[in-house]
Amino acid sequence: MFAIGELSRRTGLPVKTIRFYSDRGLLPPTGRTRAGYRLYDAQALARLELVRTLRELGIGLAEVEAVLKQVASIPELAAKHVEVLDEQIRVLRLRRSVLRAVMKRESEPDEVRLMNKLASMSDEERRRLVDEFWDEVTEGLDIDPEFYGRMREAKPELPDDPTPEQLEAWIEFVELVQDTDFRRTIREMGEQQAALRERSGGTTDALSKAQTEHWCTWSQRAQAALDSGVLPDSAQGRALADEIVAASLEEDESDTPELRRSLADRIAQGSDRRGERYWQLMAIINGWPPIPTRVPAALWIVDALRASAQ
Repeated sequence: MFAIGELSRRTGLPVKTIRFYSDRGLLPPTGRTRAGYRLYDAQALARLELVRTLRELGIGLAEVEAVLKQVASIPELAAKHVEVLDEQIRVLRLRRSVLRAVMKRESEPDEVRLMNKLASMSDEERRRLVDEFWDEVTEGLDIDPEFYGRMREAKPELPDDPTPEQLEAWIEFVELVQDTDFRRTIREMGEQQAALRERSGGTTDALSKAQTEHWCTWSQRAQAALDSGVLPDSAQGRALADEIVAASLEEDESDTPELRRSLADRIAQGSDRRGERYWQLMAIINGWPPIPTRVPAALWIVDALRASAQ
């Protein structure tokens, strides 16, 4: 049998703490001395060690009491607290990432608050932000559901421990999708596609089909020409323009300067640098392979089409 002082020496807990546990019912005394002092046996010592361990793990007294009364099992309690700790770790990692980004960017107070707010958003909030963007830019438009479905499927998934680059990309992404002018530009692209679908009876037009099938090759050829210093109004530019026009003609269309300029305008509208930046930022946030810029090559094609219309 042990007095409280002996329990204190054996466990390292203060006498005051042991007395508190005993008064609360977590450690009922096994007996008492003639003078009324509390005594505890070896089983009580083991019980006290369990209480101490659970408390060191951050478990509340009410939950410790439930375990001791066998209302809850230790594995159940552990599983519950693992979830809590996981969330706390996630929050701490995000805070660390914010502070690293603050150090890197030498941020001002307003930007620090914004970074912390955006980094603390849940995955659901991030997905909702993207959904709201696409809802606004496509509302009421008869657009290609398969194409825009793919656009909407990609969601930013900021990791629990993002790098400063990922956090900076997320902040820029939020600013981009909330930019009124960018939303208007993407909306205009959708309106143009809806008008084309209406004229073609709800089907995909020839240029869109040709771009889906050949755009990668056309872009690579244009980039190679650009890198070599070949001008869009060269014979090489004319040849590529002719190929694009031939692949983009509808059955009842003829190759005219007006048609070439129209194709150039459509490709130019779809080559907005911010649209490309949207996907580059998405790649950084999600840890995808980097997306190289294709806009200069697209604009070279635009210039080649316009030069060929002269």
